[in-house]
Amino acid sequence: MASTADALAAAGRPPKARPIKPRLGRDDLIMRGFMAVIALYLVIAIALPLYAMLSKSFSTYSFDLTAYEFQVSDEVGNFDAPPVSAAALNDELQAVSPEDLSTSSDGRLPATSFFPDFSFRSPVMYKIRGTSADAVYLVGTERFSGTEWREVDSNNFRRVMLRPARDIGFANYVTYFSTPALFQSIENSIFISALSTIITVTLAFGFAYALSRSCMRLKGFFRLVALAPILVPSLLPGIGLVYLFGNQGMIKELLLGESIYGPIGIVIGSVFFTFPHAMIIITTALAISDARLYEAAECLKASRWKIFWTVTVPGARYGLISAAFVVFNLVITDFGLPKVIGGQYNMLAVDIYKQVIGQQNFEMGAVVSVVLLMPALVAFAVDRQVQKKQVALLSARSVPYQPKPNRRFDWLAFGYCGLIAVFIVGLLAVCQYAALIKFWPYDLSLSLKNYAFDLMDGGGWDSYYNSIQMALLTAVAGTAVVFVGAYMVEKTKGFETGRSLFQLLAMLPMAIPGMVLGLAYIFFFNEPANPLNFIYGTMAILVICTVTHFYTVSHLTAVTALKQMDREFESVAASLKQPFYKLFRVVTVPVCLPTILDISIYLFVNAMTTVSAVIFLYSPTTTLASVAVLNMNDAGDIAPAAAMGMMIFYTNAGARLIHLAVSKGVLKRTQAWRFR
Repeated sequence: MASTADALAAAGRPPKARPIKPRLGRDDLIMRGFMAVIALYLVIAIALPLYAMLSKSFSTYSFDLTAYEFQVSDEVGNFDAPPVSAAALNDELQAVSPEDLSTSSDGRLPATSFFPDFSFRSPVMYKIRGTSADAVYLVGTERFSGTEWREVDSNNFRRVMLRPARDIGFANYVTYFSTPALFQSIENSIFISALSTIITVTLAFGFAYALSRSCMRLKGFFRLVALAPILVPSLLPGIGLVYLFGNQGMIKELLLGESIYGPIGIVIGSVFFTFPHAMIIITTALAISDARLYEAAECLKASRWKIFWTVTVPGARYGLISAAFVVFNLVITDFGLPKVIGGQYNMLAVDIYKQVIGQQNFEMGAVVSVVLLMPALVAFAVDRQVQKKQVALLSARSVPYQPKPNRRFDWLAFGYCGLIAVFIVGLLAVCQYAALIKFWPYDLSLSLKNYAFDLMDGGGWDSYYNSIQMALLTAVAGTAVVFVGAYMVEKTKGFETGRSLFQLLAMLPMAIPGMVLGLAYIFFFNEPANPLNFIYGTMAILVICTVTHFYTVSHLTAVTALKQMDREFESVAASLKQPFYKLFRVVTVPVCLPTILDISIYLFVNAMTTVSAVIFLYSPTTTLASVAVLNMNDAGDIAPAAAMGMMIFYTNAGARLIHLAVSKGVLKRTQAWRFR
């Protein structure tokens, strides 16, 4: 029989050439192996915990009394009486109401509930068994299941506990959306987030416009002040606002009788801690403007107002949209600020805390987490789509915009930036003042007694040292994992499917609120069957959670730096038969060292200030400074809470200065080629 190739040739058609797959070298296999290891880390650190949390949200638990049977002996130990089910006993005695049969996964129902005459001193013996293999009960701490009869004496029978049966369904979601107080949190969170976004983006745009379009003085100072809120936990502005506008606030009259505890306080505090994020994004968008567009507009006799609306705003629209989504995400997922100053105004993130810590209802906490995840995911997805549509505004022929001196506008810009600076510095100054006075408002003498953290409820000085340790470990380990992962996904040849999946995993943490991630870690790592259960309650889980929570921004920063390196480096190394790890050590790391340092300081600062991601995961030996601020505030020690918050601020400011000094030295030693 003729071959297929011969048949095609006879028909006048040449055989179709098969694509030749390049043979994988040793370096390619090693790089793919590294990528697989870091992808496995991301799967374990975020994908599996989220799956565990989602499963928990669909789980309902209730006691199935038909699943258990008892038999009671006479006083001499003879079991002559017939077995009776727990359901029949309950129907007769009404010992447990139908409402009490619904419980959480950790629910326990004493078997003695069905025996009103029970006495642990009685000589009577008891037998218990399940009517199915799935029925579970405890005798003390020992777990039993199945249909085999188990005999216990009266003393041990009082330790017999029935365990609930698990059911899968939407009952938790039905309960959530049918509870007005819980459902109201969705409306509150969206309203506060939208209002805060509008105010913050408007103020940040004015500030960024003043920095980039005026010739005012002290631009560097104003830019530095605007970045200060990044260095403090989100709880701190809430504490400052309490001292300013609380029941005994310094200037509470300015609120005209309104309370700071609620939406007003949450919005003001949200504007404070999200302002630098919006300002950075919008400043970057305004910095790439093409001066030729402004020259053309001026030649056409367009007014400054018309130039603003037809050139400036359209040019910065993608930056404005991106800033809006970032601010919205930060506000709707924030836990610390509404916890401190929200009062009775419920927000989704605080609802998770109340369900888990206050009511120990982990299933409902998972439901609220899924609800909180939805707007965060939508905002993230829309932001990514908008960024894909963004086109390059700066071409090779573009001319950088240089503002021209305008005395009136420059003074107006200076005054505006001055007001923003007063707001930021003033709130921080109030917090520092509160930390130094003895007893507000009755004894205003200065003292350091509020820094005696060991005498306060919250973790003492150990919590501060734990935070520094956790931040350093996060900076070192996180930077190594992130940069190596980014290098592998950027420099690996071929393997498009694997690289795309890795990028998807790397982008996922940005859309996950910290509270949701922390709760997911409880469900996943606290499971006794999980081989990684041993890290639960240790410093390791705090570091892993923090690195994962801030992975995406660090990854994008590393990828951006690596994209700037020509792929000819890899070609030259291959032609010289040099392994990739030598190229990585000798060329890539030195060239990207400034970026590596930027990633490390980003992780350090965020590890010091984060609250939501770690609030469920710390143990008595791993309390953190940011958590101590929350605990001291809850205990009524507001001044010590302000003091601890300022310690976080000064630590981050010091770390920033060290980073600046090290970066300067690194640039001189390893980046001299940039200045030739």
